[in-house]
Amino acid sequence: MPDFPSSLPEWAWLLGPPGARGVIRSSPEDFRVQELPRIKPEGEGNHLWLEIEKRGANTNWVADQLARSAGVKSRDVGFAGMKDRHGITSQWYSIGLQEAANDDWASWSVEGVTVLQAQRHGRKLRRGVLAGNRFQIVVRDLQGDSGNLLERIDSVSRLGVPNYFGLQRFGHGGRNVQRARDWLERGGRIQRNQRSIYLSSARSFLFNQLLSARVQQDCWDRLLDGDVAMLDGSHSTFPCTLPDEELERRCAEFDIHPTGPLPGRGDSGARSEAAALEGSVFDDEINLIEALAAAGVDAARRSLRLRPMGLKCELEQDILSLEFELPPGAYATSLLRELVTVVDATMLRRSG
Repeated sequence: MPDFPSSLPEWAWLLGPPGARGVIRSSPEDFRVQELPRIKPEGEGNHLWLEIEKRGANTNWVADQLARSAGVKSRDVGFAGMKDRHGITSQWYSIGLQEAANDDWASWSVEGVTVLQAQRHGRKLRRGVLAGNRFQIVVRDLQGDSGNLLERIDSVSRLGVPNYFGLQRFGHGGRNVQRARDWLERGGRIQRNQRSIYLSSARSFLFNQLLSARVQQDCWDRLLDGDVAMLDGSHSTFPCTLPDEELERRCAEFDIHPTGPLPGRGDSGARSEAAALEGSVFDDEINLIEALAAAGVDAARRSLRLRPMGLKCELEQDILSLEFELPPGAYATSLLRELVTVVDATMLRRSG
């Protein structure tokens, strides 16, 4: 089972490196993602909402095909979140029909796409308007020591896992981080989507660096004095001054979570002990952080902790089947890395 080189560091594990190894995405059926909507269409309005199932197609490509089928501009097609190309995924799209040349969705044909349901609604579907995602993942060809795999699964279910950004955020081999550094250093014009990718890669890298340091110091899942806490299930944050038994209790009960910075323009919000730790981690990254601020992205916070809901598993010989739900913006690979070291079969096929 080959490894693929990466320029990224080996960020700290909560439970230590897994002893078992396996392969994901051996077939599209082995990686299923179902989008969980925050709102549902009301049944009337000028926007057509479609729940579609796609196979081997990325979100933006499907949006372009729907726009072409309806005879509208791509900007008139909305969706809540990006879904991976390699797998079978279901998600909602909306199409503004005010100027559509063809609103007969039943006549549209997009390769790899099946319409599950169609409803009307009064508004466009906006990015981020989703409750989460449900995953069904099969890991095949398990090798190595899987003796404590069920114990790891139990620990992950109870404690959660570090909320790392997944490797796919950084491009093949993590190269987008260095590309971001080069672009931010030399400047120059690049395409808008490339700019977004580079900025996201750089900020995600810095967040993962901070989170890894807090995992190593065993403070990734508890509040530090001066931390910024985030309410569970929302993006609402507030500053914390410790000691405070009530805040510590709420954190232990997963009502609130400690957060880490997504650097950019403006104050990170951290103070005291939390700010000192962030400063020590980012001491060598001042130039990158200043460049992100100069690029105009605003500083934000992200939960350091990720807790899967409804985690179920089945282990049969050399096959592990998992089912769980994650909140928006969370990566299934961040959960998987605590259980088993995986190789993506799509990467095997690409290198073959």
